[in-house]
Amino acid sequence: MLQKIGYRYLILIALAVVVAVLPLIFPSSYYFRVASLVWVSALAAIGLNVLMGSAGQVSLGHAGFFGIGAYAVAIGPAHFGIPPWAAVLLGCVISSVLAYLVGRPILKLKGHYLAIATLGLGVLVALVITTESRWTGGPDGMPVAKLVLFGWRVSGSDTWYWVTGGLLILGTWIALNLNDTPTGRAFRALHDSEVAARVAGINVARFKLQAFVIAAAYASIAGSALALMNGFINPDQAGFLHSVEMVTMVVLGGLGSVVGSIVGAAVLITLPQVLTVFQEYEHLLLGFIIIVSMIFMRDGIVPTLSRLLVKRTKA
Repeated sequence: MLQKIGYRYLILIALAVVVAVLPLIFPSSYYFRVASLVWVSALAAIGLNVLMGSAGQVSLGHAGFFGIGAYAVAIGPAHFGIPPWAAVLLGCVISSVLAYLVGRPILKLKGHYLAIATLGLGVLVALVITTESRWTGGPDGMPVAKLVLFGWRVSGSDTWYWVTGGLLILGTWIALNLNDTPTGRAFRALHDSEVAARVAGINVARFKLQAFVIAAAYASIAGSALALMNGFINPDQAGFLHSVEMVTMVVLGGLGSVVGSIVGAAVLITLPQVLTVFQEYEHLLLGFIIIVSMIFMRDGIVPTLSRLLVKRTKA
């Protein structure tokens, strides 16, 4: 138990050090912007990893909750006069309630059927956002009001770097602590075998629903952070391709690994920036690198490297 507690704090300290040190080597504000995108994407990926990696449930429509959080901070201040910080909480509540209501019936499905059902949910949210132009601006998107906290106007790429970095550290701390709670152990039991978990007395339906709601809340807060940081939002953030990106981050980094979610997000966000020097071959090389990574690191980057490190240490 003490080793697990030490491991959790080691990860948090390492993450905090990375967040604190990176600005010292950034040559321009552009790098603050890219790093902020990594922190936001990693936050959403950590939540999705709770659902997929820990509880073993598939979701191909998780960008829908991301979009709800993003549009909450746009619609709330613009149409109802709600402060942006309160709109963040409202978006999280709406996403959680929707996940609870929709999750009850669709989480009875398994495998491909569950994947298609969650895909349908994501498509439905994206469709509503696109068609309700009077509220959302339609396909063109809409501006987002600036976040103001206690008279402090949160703006600038360097400021948002620290805000999103703080959110990521908080989200990581919650996810790491969740792993060693009875709920986290129930999630892992579901991942291994729902039948065995049910025999052990675990309420399978309840814990699957809990994982779905937790993942939705993470995605919503990440979506709100991105919208406030950009000052603008469009329906692409709730689209199917964004859902696929989030799933790719989780699988690439390592299912069930909190650190893997952060690494997967970092790779998927920063790699396209590096590959821009290859111009028209950028997407081809990105796909090739991801394919090669999954062939030689089937469990994900972090679990594979961790296993190799343990073997080398023992040798």
